[in-house]
Amino acid sequence: QVALQFPDELLVDAAAVAAQMEAATGAKMYILGDTTYGSCCVDEVAAEHAGAEAVLHYGSACLSPCRKLPVLHIFGQQPLDIGRCAEAFWELYPDRQSHVVVLSDVVYAHAMGKLEQLLRPEYPHIVFSRVVCEDPPGPAPPGEVRQFGRQFPVEAPGGLQDCAMFYVGAEGLALTSFMLTWNCCPFSSFDPATGCGRRETLNINRALMRRLYLVERARDARVVGILVGTLGVAGYLAVLQHLRELLRRAGKRSYTLAVGKPNPAKLANFLEVDIFVLVACAQNSLLDSSDFYRPVVTPYELELACNPAREWTGNYLTDFRDLLPGACEHIELPPAVPAAEAVPDISLITGEMRAAHLCDSPGPQVPPSTTLACRDQTRALAEISPAASFLESRSWRGLEQQLGQTPVSKAVQGRRGIAIAYEDEGRKQP
Repeated sequence: QVALQFPDELLVDAAAVAAQMEAATGAKMYILGDTTYGSCCVDEVAAEHAGAEAVLHYGSACLSPCRKLPVLHIFGQQPLDIGRCAEAFWELYPDRQSHVVVLSDVVYAHAMGKLEQLLRPEYPHIVFSRVVCEDPPGPAPPGEVRQFGRQFPVEAPGGLQDCAMFYVGAEGLALTSFMLTWNCCPFSSFDPATGCGRRETLNINRALMRRLYLVERARDARVVGILVGTLGVAGYLAVLQHLRELLRRAGKRSYTLAVGKPNPAKLANFLEVDIFVLVACAQNSLLDSSDFYRPVVTPYELELACNPAREWTGNYLTDFRDLLPGACEHIELPPAVPAAEAVPDISLITGEMRAAHLCDSPGPQVPPSTTLACRDQTRALAEISPAASFLESRSWRGLEQQLGQTPVSKAVQGRRGIAIAYEDEGRKQP
């Protein structure tokens, strides 16, 4: 039993592909469409509901490792004018001694070999990245980069910062993730759909300033909503636990929310949450929250805000697995500081003073009462739950139950028909 996962733009061909696959292999095929989260990720949950033993993922992919099922990626082969792409490269890099790393969208990976044959004779220091669907075992050796399902050596004397990046593909989340992660490298791109090459004009410093502003918002937040943006990427449960512990020790309350694909309407239902953190793959975690009622940050930005041991070094991390124990970028939380020794700092947004210290206590608890008395449950919960405190501040808190105050009456038959003309209503004369 095999699950075939298609993005929305390829669902029109799903039935024909499934029929041919069943005829060729004899296995039972299930078509997965309209995934709960990003279509670039493998939907293992839906595949397990169908009892699938393997997944065939079609179309563009983020190449995030899966947890359980074996996966075969079928990227497809989008057309690429190799001659025009080479001409754009020559125009963008007139110096034949340039150190350039060529990246591509996975749907154009099939044409990189022919492009290399055209450019290699004139550019001795050019490097073509290789698409790797599964992470090789062990850490990357010195002088080699393994990120985002790409693998390439770094041959520049000064390392990666002395290399330029040339991306073959349309503007999108993949390119944005590359540019933020390797922000020390100048980027150029070639869009196969338009046949135009250009130097990327996205102001990286401005984009990073926006992300660092969100870090400051996360420092001011008291209640944080952890959005589960994936159920298939390996390590998502570990990073959820890591974020909960990080927020607890920072003295913040957290709520874990599974809302599928986040949108402004969904997240606007949680007014008591000051900021959200999205746990998703490297591409979908960079959510533009300018239209949202509350900002949405990445796990790395939340750790910058809540872990005093992590400082901004200029390197931006979009893969949450880099924050977990055992990863090269993991940083342990420092020992807890007593409240009396905490050093307060000033919020750069509100100008107010806030306490910046780690806490080992699980939070305030409701003191036990040995006296039999009627308590206001909302006020009791407000002592330990910011959500209940927020509810108490509202003028309307929902329908009142009024237990024991409503007289008992027999059930009566209600109206029948539609709202525009119930059966017991007389028709109005025109």
